[in-house]
Amino acid sequence: MEQEHKQLVIGILAHVDSGKTTLSEALLYGTGTIRKLGRVDHKDAFLDTDALEKARGITIFSKQALFTAGNTDFTLLDTPGHVDFSTETERTLQVLDYAVLVVSGTDGVGTKLMLAFKLNRHDTVGQDLVAMSVNDVLVQGAKNVFFLDYFSCGKLDVSIAERVVKGVAHGCELAGCALIGGETAEMPGMYPEGEYDLAGFAVGVVEKSQIIDGSKVKPGDVVLGLASSGPHSNGFSLIRKIVEVSGASWDMPFDGATLADRLMEPTRIYCKQVANVMKKVPIHAMAHITGGGLVENVPRVLPEGTQVVIHRDSWKRPAIFDWLQKEGNVAEDEMLRVFNNGIGLVVIVPAEAADAAVSAFESEGEKVYRLGEVVNRANAADPGCVVI
Repeated sequence: MEQEHKQLVIGILAHVDSGKTTLSEALLYGTGTIRKLGRVDHKDAFLDTDALEKARGITIFSKQALFTAGNTDFTLLDTPGHVDFSTETERTLQVLDYAVLVVSGTDGVGTKLMLAFKLNRHDTVGQDLVAMSVNDVLVQGAKNVFFLDYFSCGKLDVSIAERVVKGVAHGCELAGCALIGGETAEMPGMYPEGEYDLAGFAVGVVEKSQIIDGSKVKPGDVVLGLASSGPHSNGFSLIRKIVEVSGASWDMPFDGATLADRLMEPTRIYCKQVANVMKKVPIHAMAHITGGGLVENVPRVLPEGTQVVIHRDSWKRPAIFDWLQKEGNVAEDEMLRVFNNGIGLVVIVPAEAADAAVSAFESEGEKVYRLGEVVNRANAADPGCVVI
């Protein structure tokens, strides 16, 4: 067990009291003792890891991360291959209590890409790609640090790829993370001409003591919802079928734009807004509303014995969802299971902090709704989220 702890903290390198002016210099040349809990600036987190590994004779398991240290002293030795802790396991665990945890997420854009191909709209699916992963990392209370993308096609069309990647870069800017690289795979015969697929990978960090895992959720907490921009990146297989059956034109006027405009609205990224609100009010849990809607995503963040009750009249569903339901003759239960219905992120806060949370989100430009509350779940077989 102690060896496992050592390996973890090798991947959580930290400030060294060596008199060096930067983290890179301190780690590369210093041998002092870590004495102070502190954060490392984002710009200082990207190290010459190859040089560090060679000079120190160690393996760095997490090469692109923010690093902090605990109050318990330990020394980076010149001895290859390990970090020297106090021999007391309790002191080793004390260091890990102050550790930065790495949170990761991966996702794609799904069949929304088929609309991008059909409509020749490639400028916003990159933001969709970023959003689907960084919002998942965010709900753990983590700060997104970097993102990687994977673009695969049969034959590379540089002009299309450039439009997609510009969208990815814009999404990373909105999320406050670095786009550090990616992969472009050209595989003849794998995809029809003009088509491609996307995958994204986000990595973030959170101090262990600050992680949001839903464990603090309790009856009486207030459930808030942040508005979505539309369907985001979920439900597009059903959307395409509804449009086909209805005979509607993608270019038909709809809600101040066109039907295509409303459906292709990029997935919203909530990272910076939530980070700012977290500094002002406590957040007990968050859920990114993707496939499965409110009724399947919210229960995942609840502790046993609790249930969320959402009031259907607490928010106004955007017109695009009303149109989809009517034209597709979709049952209400199916609408709630497939679509976000206008709510992109759920935030659960203590009742006494609800007013402050609403005010803080509104000051960040968010449209926020009081959706409902957390209650006791009388029966374990009852659903974790009900919409009434």
